[in-house]
Amino acid sequence: MAEIPRLNGVIRALEAGQHAMTCFTPAEIGSAVAMSASKFDGCVFEMEHQPWDSGQLRDCLQYMLNRAEIAKTGSLAPGVTPMARVPVNGAEMAQWQAKQALDLGCYGIVFPHISTVEEAANAVGACRYPRLKSVADYQPVGLRGDGPAIAVRYWGLSQQEYYQRADVWPLNPHGEIFCVLQIEDTRGVENLDAMLKNVSGIGAILIGEGDLSQELGHPRQYEHNTVLEWMKRVVDTCKKHNVVVGHPHVEERNVERVVKEGYRLLMCAPVQSFGHLEAARRQTGRG
Repeated sequence: MAEIPRLNGVIRALEAGQHAMTCFTPAEIGSAVAMSASKFDGCVFEMEHQPWDSGQLRDCLQYMLNRAEIAKTGSLAPGVTPMARVPVNGAEMAQWQAKQALDLGCYGIVFPHISTVEEAANAVGACRYPRLKSVADYQPVGLRGDGPAIAVRYWGLSQQEYYQRADVWPLNPHGEIFCVLQIEDTRGVENLDAMLKNVSGIGAILIGEGDLSQELGHPRQYEHNTVLEWMKRVVDTCKKHNVVVGHPHVEERNVERVVKEGYRLLMCAPVQSFGHLEAARRQTGRG
């Protein structure tokens, strides 16, 4: 097939041996515009704890396009790669929200609450089209329905080029779909070795330390030794299988430790700054 430059900036960074910089962001137009001008490799539109609205997601993807940037770079690759976190937990074994997000043009899906091999295979399969049983990478079985017209236009490819690239990386080296599974409970941690051994096509494992810390009795105490011990089990298992592991709450105070421990997918908080307001308050004596 004709060589098409890498479109997914998150995958591009990881292939180059770099850390991939991403964040969760609301599926709102203002946020999409801000993300498009940022230095993130990619962003994940948060639709697990916010309403699932495929129309709003479609608008966000369009507002991330910058015609001047496209003209300047001469590249079909978006400056910041848009992805989405779907609302269904792994146990619900749904695929339709992932299908809709991919059909709109998203380059990756984050699946929350994956705890078993079966759930992991279902998630990866939701990001793949069915294929012949005779091909080497038949597993995990593709479950995605065929309706890529909008995604084809958004990616800027022909339909056949899209089919060739709309597969999961790194199982398919040419794939542009980044499938992220969140491990958010002790059951998932205990089953992770089996998941990574038996399910190909997982782009990264992202720890859900919020829910994990709840189960461990230390809600949102991210530096608690017990929470860190369980997180280390995830990191060690991912290293064993050479799978990228991600941290969901990377901040200035913990980034040195997070990088040292081996996390490569860094979810950084896009914190809103009130620096100008604070300066004005100081200057006017309001403190």
